[in-house]
Amino acid sequence: MVQLTLAEVEAIARAAHAGQTDKAGRAYAEHLAAVADGVRARGGTAEQIAAAWLHDAVEDGALSEEWLEGAALSQRTKDVVRALTKQSGEEPQAYARRILATPGALLVKEADLAHNADPARLAALDDEPTRMRLKRKYAAMRQYLGLPGEGGEDGADGE
Repeated sequence: MVQLTLAEVEAIARAAHAGQTDKAGRAYAEHLAAVADGVRARGGTAEQIAAAWLHDAVEDGALSEEWLEGAALSQRTKDVVRALTKQSGEEPQAYARRILATPGALLVKEADLAHNADPARLAALDDEPTRMRLKRKYAAMRQYLGLPGEGGEDGADGE
């Protein structure tokens, strides 16, 4: 089976998330692009970059698990996407353990956290309590994953 190219994966992810916005009202595809760029900048493989484009697709219902199973993607890419897909009611520690147990997933999650906790991105949120809640949530996940704090902050980083 011929695998999807990164350009094809990007196009699928952009189409799947079309019309979705992040908490600040920006096109959700901007987040996906930032995570993919973050994976690339961290030396990630093409499989990890593809997973970055798709990391929220199943969790958000933009693409189905059935689509992922049948997609022309490497097993490693599929495994990383599944590892990054939070399950309903799942404890953050269990989520972190699954990421740590899946080869390649930690780098993608690190790029995701870095973008989610970007101070400029958080500053775009109107609600200070939401900003603080997200900073704490991201910092906790970085701790569960054994990642150092970013940018001299208190370790706060993304979803």
